[in-house]
Amino acid sequence: MATYESFIKLNGAIGDLVFYNLNGKNIVRKKSGFNKTAYKKSPTYEKVRQNSSEFGHCSKIGKLIRSCISKYIELSDDALLYQRFAKTMTTIKDFDAENEKGKRSVKSGLKTNEGKNILQQFEFGNIPHFDQNTYILLGLWDKSLHLDKTIVADELVIVSIKIDFENYLTESFEEKINLQESQTDIVFENHFSEEDDVIHFVAIKKDSQVVQMGFV
Repeated sequence: MATYESFIKLNGAIGDLVFYNLNGKNIVRKKSGFNKTAYKKSPTYEKVRQNSSEFGHCSKIGKLIRSCISKYIELSDDALLYQRFAKTMTTIKDFDAENEKGKRSVKSGLKTNEGKNILQQFEFGNIPHFDQNTYILLGLWDKSLHLDKTIVADELVIVSIKIDFENYLTESFEEKINLQESQTDIVFENHFSEEDDVIHFVAIKKDSQVVQMGFV
């Protein structure tokens, strides 16, 4: 981009050059080399197309998950949470070893221990997440949440989120459970089948205030 001085004021394109006025200055620049048809078909843009496809997928999945726990996200008071969560989805996707680049997915990334750990380590603002001493066990008809014995709380909320990765849809169920003193094992309802792709979000409360939350 460059400026030019002339008594003739040009506005438009001549050959490969584009003339226009910006903030009172006469500007001339070369036409963009971007071509929509080439972008879709040219091997030159293959890597760009791959990255764009995966980025779009991760953004959609992140938005789906966030929408199921939006009222808890608001408690985090984290202006950069959406960007950080999108980056987390991208990192999880990177652990997908099943699909070729351009088709990697959060679903396949979450099948790995590394991908699961990345999700569980995500922190909502300054509210602490859970460590590996808090985990979920699958029973025949229900599930049980094992809490770290150091956790002090009187109530917890479990949000079970079923994700349809192909159609970008979710179903979620929220269950509130009152805790007994020093209780570390909590049974909760299993809303979905073993074949479904399900993640669990847990919020721990003490005196009606959320003191810890995250994915388990």
